[in-house]
Amino acid sequence: MTQDAPAPSRPPPSRIEAEILRQLAAAAPGRSVDPTEIARALDPEWQKLTSAVRRAAVRLAEAGQIDILRKGRRVEPAGVKGVIRLRLPASI
Repeated sequence: MTQDAPAPSRPPPSRIEAEILRQLAAAAPGRSVDPTEIARALDPEWQKLTSAVRRAAVRLAEAGQIDILRKGRRVEPAGVKGVIRLRLPASI
């Protein structure tokens, strides 16, 4: 009988938030980042992280650390749906 390898664990929310902030800090001023790029940087099987990245982005936006964009415009984080991008607020 073979023992299955344990499933890799999902990165903790703090690591996801740190990656969001790292990528936004590395982006040119005023530029936005696609959340899938955050997920890709954290795991080769990035698709399973997309919801966790969105949740982390909402937390950061609610704390005023980032902006969530929809169709190029800043949107409120509560209940955001659809395709989004992330950027640092203009005041940072």
